[in-house]
Amino acid sequence: MEPDRATPLPEGAKARRVYLSLRDQIADGRLCDGETLPGEQRLAQTYGVSRVTVRRALDVLRETGLVEKRAGSGTTVRSKSLMDKRTAMNFNTLMPQLVEMGQSTTARLLSFSYSQPPDYVAQAMGLPPAQKAQIATRVRLADGVPFSHLTTYVPTAIAQNYSENDLATTPLFKLLERSGVQIDAAHQSVSATLAGPEVAEALEVAVGSALLSLKRIVRDVEGNGVEYLSGLYRPDMFSLEMPLARVGDGVGRHWEPAIGQAEQGAV
Repeated sequence: MEPDRATPLPEGAKARRVYLSLRDQIADGRLCDGETLPGEQRLAQTYGVSRVTVRRALDVLRETGLVEKRAGSGTTVRSKSLMDKRTAMNFNTLMPQLVEMGQSTTARLLSFSYSQPPDYVAQAMGLPPAQKAQIATRVRLADGVPFSHLTTYVPTAIAQNYSENDLATTPLFKLLERSGVQIDAAHQSVSATLAGPEVAEALEVAVGSALLSLKRIVRDVEGNGVEYLSGLYRPDMFSLEMPLARVGDGVGRHWEPAIGQAEQGAV
């Protein structure tokens, strides 16, 4: 694992706003690789800030490798450096991709304990009142850059079959299977949220940055909840993709997720 390194943020709220706006535009393709940014004066007018503020934002974009400034040619977008590190997950092949992710990325364990989970977690998993669970929080990194903040809840009887060190080196669902759990199905939902102070520090983003929020409940063949995952992902480093198919006839023709047997078997 590479040593921890904090992603710099420009000083001042206005400079951070300009930086985050330009970074997001680069991340989602509105500013393409090789495109030349408007000059400092034009950017200052667009964002209603001073040129000094714009310069601070551009300096950090250069430090992170997202833009390049050359004499006489202005500031050019270098989004390839970001896209090379971005992790894309397809719903059809999500579980095999998670296996590959566990082998190609690293994890840093932030906390590990056995205690009573929040009520909403216990209810979702169907745990008896007062039953404890293993609660672990990890950050997963790609090339030393954090992209996900994961908190998992596993019933104590299952979690005692693997160690704290195992969690830092092996994907959780593989540890569950190694513990004798026969995984049958999972339900997953995706929404959006904002980064609080602790998560922002762990993911090296500004407080209040937009994050993808993923909740997953995994059940065994008897319908028991064996894992509850609460995952937060940087949208500039992670995306969830889903193929769509055009189905139906006439006025009833519509888009529908093309979820095939590969996903159903993998879950």
